[in-house]
Amino acid sequence: MQALPTLFVSHGAPTFALDPGFAGANLAALGRRLPRPQAVLVVSPHWMTRQPQATLSLRPETIHDFGGFDPALYTLQYPAEGAHLAARRALELLQAAGLSATPNADRGLDHGAWVPLMHLYPKADVPVFQVSLPAWLDADGAYEYGRVLAPLAAEGVLIVGSGSLTHNLYEFRLGDPRAEAYAAEFAHWVRDAVLAGDHERLRRALAIAPHARRAHPTAEHYLPLLVAAGAAAQPLPASVVEGGIVHGVLSMDSFVFRADLALGQDAAEKTALPN
Repeated sequence: MQALPTLFVSHGAPTFALDPGFAGANLAALGRRLPRPQAVLVVSPHWMTRQPQATLSLRPETIHDFGGFDPALYTLQYPAEGAHLAARRALELLQAAGLSATPNADRGLDHGAWVPLMHLYPKADVPVFQVSLPAWLDADGAYEYGRVLAPLAAEGVLIVGSGSLTHNLYEFRLGDPRAEAYAAEFAHWVRDAVLAGDHERLRRALAIAPHARRAHPTAEHYLPLLVAAGAAAQPLPASVVEGGIVHGVLSMDSFVFRADLALGQDAAEKTALPN
């Protein structure tokens, strides 16, 4: 079975489901180029638990876990099947690593999962499950969490860390096209680290990157990037899925780790060159 790359996707605001922009178009293009997975695993900051859990629902519901947006958002459904066997395998890996991981038969898909998947796999024809993000993880812990889950990528599971490359909701301005300079600077710094394969720098980003505290007042939307990086079999080649900055402060850039497995070696090498 062909090994799969791992992805970090910026899921932005829930409005991303209705207003995909070029970030959504680029995710859709990526979805068409990826080898077809047997299942998708999403780790999202919108499902944080004390200990790891994995969803076992055969038909996970679409959770509208947000408020105050366009009523049309609450009518959207993402009717993908669950992935019972892959979820059980994820639990085995987590338990073998000494974590008290348990199944959750009732949990559906939060918007950190279904919103980007609406663009990546718009037909909802790939089974999906989620593994929760333990609330106690720090940067190193999130990276190791990804390494524990890494064997799934060689077993037909597309591992997706879903978060936001920048995420300061105190400065969120719905629909504002003007990008804050600090968000762009932080996003560019992280992009350079990804394309250089410098995972040590990625792990330290919230401590050393420019404007890190302002870009991420809390860490939970950055940690899925580290899960995806840790789950990659090796740091390079990597590529960027361009997303721009929306609502003033949300960078929508996404990353493909082991991009040669998705884009072909030549394309990955070209994309992986630092700017």
